[in-house]
Amino acid sequence: MAEDLDTNKIKEWRSIVTLIVFLLTNIVVLFPFKIPIYIPRVIYNGFLNILSACRIIPSRRHGHSHNKGSDRASRFVRMNFSMSLSTAPLIADLFLLAISAIGRQEVHDGTVGADNVSPIDIMVFFVTLAYIAISIDASGLIRFLAFKVLQKGGKVGHLLFFYLYAFFFSLGTFIGNDPIILSGTAFLAYMTRVSSNIDNPRAWMYSQFSIANIASAILVSSNPANLVLAGAFQIKFIVYTANMIVPVVVTAVVLFPFLLYVVFASPQLIPLSIEMESLSDEAKNKKPVNPNIPQAKGKKDEDDEESAEDKEAALAEIMNPFLDKGGAIFGAVVMAVALITLLGLNAASSEIGEHPVFWITLPAAFIMFCWDLTYGWKHRKETRKIAKTRQAEQDERASSSRPASAMFQTPGASSSFVHVVPPTPEPAGSEKSIRSLSNTSPNTDQTISGAERDSGDGILLNKEEPKYSSTQLSLPTTNNLHTRKLDAALDKAIDEEKTRSCSEDTHPSQEPQRWNLTTWISAKYRWLQETFPTVMAVLSHLPLKLVPFALSMFVLIQGLVTKGWIPVFAYGWDHWVTKTGTIGAIGGMGFLAVILCNFAGTNIGTAILLARVVQAWQQIHINNGIPISDRTFWATVYSMALGVNYGAFSTAFSASLAGLLWRDILARKHIHVRRLDFARENIPIIATSMVVGCAVLIGEIYIIRDNSPYKMG
Repeated sequence: MAEDLDTNKIKEWRSIVTLIVFLLTNIVVLFPFKIPIYIPRVIYNGFLNILSACRIIPSRRHGHSHNKGSDRASRFVRMNFSMSLSTAPLIADLFLLAISAIGRQEVHDGTVGADNVSPIDIMVFFVTLAYIAISIDASGLIRFLAFKVLQKGGKVGHLLFFYLYAFFFSLGTFIGNDPIILSGTAFLAYMTRVSSNIDNPRAWMYSQFSIANIASAILVSSNPANLVLAGAFQIKFIVYTANMIVPVVVTAVVLFPFLLYVVFASPQLIPLSIEMESLSDEAKNKKPVNPNIPQAKGKKDEDDEESAEDKEAALAEIMNPFLDKGGAIFGAVVMAVALITLLGLNAASSEIGEHPVFWITLPAAFIMFCWDLTYGWKHRKETRKIAKTRQAEQDERASSSRPASAMFQTPGASSSFVHVVPPTPEPAGSEKSIRSLSNTSPNTDQTISGAERDSGDGILLNKEEPKYSSTQLSLPTTNNLHTRKLDAALDKAIDEEKTRSCSEDTHPSQEPQRWNLTTWISAKYRWLQETFPTVMAVLSHLPLKLVPFALSMFVLIQGLVTKGWIPVFAYGWDHWVTKTGTIGAIGGMGFLAVILCNFAGTNIGTAILLARVVQAWQQIHINNGIPISDRTFWATVYSMALGVNYGAFSTAFSASLAGLLWRDILARKHIHVRRLDFARENIPIIATSMVVGCAVLIGEIYIIRDNSPYKMG
């Protein structure tokens, strides 16, 4: 360990490159972008043709290739490579491996584990526990409880705000922030949309987001950042909760009136009396549909326009929510048993030895998975019927809202062939429809022949009304020769159309759709959604992209450790604490944690980085023979825990994965939050929360800790 504290390593060029790569990686996580990659069209088409020949993708139509001008104008195909939290840390690790800045040891310690931190164990624990929590959400329990809170609050705005605030805090304490973000954000979006006198939903949205992240600081299991800290400093779960519960609860209590009477004091944001639209008797008596079933909600949320039926569906989802009682009860029992067993096993670790925490959550998640599979299979006929019915209703709505002219558009026809038609068109390809064009402009024959050559299925009609009808327009007598040529061309086109129609009647499918892997996977995925809607909904919401991100960040930070940068930061922290004492340790670490959440790869990356710094700080004092006081050490650790949880609602969406999830859900509900607005609204909230939390923590530390050398736990 003494070798790891050698700060002379930072003078090496690989060490400097490692730090630069770390900083650039965090900038990319904060400001993701896409890199355009231009591929020659010949290579692109050849690759797709190979995939088509191997039946991996559907057969490619060659009709579009006749548009030579378009091919000449664009000889390259643009592909976008995303640089974000899912790719940037991994690319950074591969680059450092390529230049030998990191090696096998850093990869091992950053994935398997080192210094009491086991990244793989943490990721398995978090994902399996997240499955149980999201399954409870998929059962409709959170939406149903939120509906009961809405009924309890009634139309009194401030009372309803308090009930929802307390509800999200209490629920987030046990199941974490992600399920609250998933279900609670959508619920509030619908609630504010069907309330006629809530002009702007931001008071409800920002309050829910902040209180969900505050609540996640109480239990170790509620946030992977808490798992990192508990593992790094060997904190028993019950001890962690005992030290965090008082600062967190006091923060929540003080923050409520601050939000209600200071930050969101306008009656346009939180009205004294809320006027909710009423649900029709038919909708009230209608059996609620499981929203996890495909097309169960009808029109998709991403659509720009919202019809009256969509508003009625949104109101019904609030006032008549779906609830799978069996799944909700079973999931709650599994979650409670898993958490109680986890706390008991962790508390008894000194007698029975250390065991990976996922030994509890993995079997529990498997049991929940089996329950969801069984429920889906048992109700498969009902869910498939609902899916087909809703799909048919959506198709009917789409066809009825489609412009009349669009109904006559030939599939596959080129958009460059557009011409004018009489107001009452005949079926495309019929003799009458083609003959009706004989009295249009002389250039029509070129358009007809071009359209037929392009599609071979008839004539493309556009949405414009004709300037002249066939009875109003007559050609001059000097154009009789041209007219005869046009009639001959039309006769030929009619004959070709009749021949093609007869051929299609004889062989309905000239080019039948061949089996291919893409359509097979799509069909099977659709079948799984209709048969096991809960399982597929939970799997789609699991925070799986957290796994490669967190593991890559562990490796990257382990590179900073071996290259001497973490010891440099640790010496800097030691100087700060020596000058400012325990109060300075709490204020400084809390400030650093919040700031780094926005600039060091979310609160997960911040927890990893600061945990390594504090571990190096411990080693510095061990080597010097001067122990850290128990009061100062635990003041540092628990202020870090406050910072990495509260920092999730600070100035950047990427401060946490919950922030990115919150932004995307709101965007799907037609509520778009800009980065500047996010920072401006959250700055007073995070400042108040950290001041209150750190102040309470100071009092707590001075009461229960002393200046004796620190001891673990």
